[in-house]
Amino acid sequence: MHHFLNIISYIFHPLFIPIGGTVFYFLVTPKASSLEIQSGNVLPIFILTVIIPIIFFLILKNLGVINSIFLPTIKERKYPLYISCVLLLMILYKVIPNNYVHELFYYFTGLLTATGAALILLFLKFKTSMHLLGMGSLLMFMIGLSIHFEINITLAISVFTLFTGLVATSRLFLKAHSRVELLIGFLIGFCSQLLTFKYWL
Repeated sequence: MHHFLNIISYIFHPLFIPIGGTVFYFLVTPKASSLEIQSGNVLPIFILTVIIPIIFFLILKNLGVINSIFLPTIKERKYPLYISCVLLLMILYKVIPNNYVHELFYYFTGLLTATGAALILLFLKFKTSMHLLGMGSLLMFMIGLSIHFEINITLAISVFTLFTGLVATSRLFLKAHSRVELLIGFLIGFCSQLLTFKYWL
């Protein structure tokens, strides 16, 4: 059980949430989008949200600033969250305007808002669950896409809700977070996306 829940924590690491939402958008959108627009968004977003953070992680680990990819302490979380905010801003101002996709712009606006809120809470000595923040963000984005495009993706939403529960269970089982930290993380992610709905739904 320990190994299974540990694998869940790796598979649904918050690092993969931005690219996960981007790929999911292109899988379900009924809009005609050229391969150029898809690759123009997916590839840069993958590099900025997965490859570059991993490089920064290795650098920070070598410097002794952080010890684990799960960032167990408040002190370890600050630098990765600063880096994440900068990278999300780069996506909003450099990547998406070149291949503009309305829905993705607000998805990343919500992610930036949620990350900023988690960073503010760190200064208040509160460690938000980034796993649940990411899951809440992607779940709400999926719901938004279903409403926006009037498509039935109930099965995908149901399965992802199950995965969200598994991630929460894994973080509790591994004693990475308290129930309150998990709940606050989920609500921050969920509500940050919800607040953007009035601009694109």
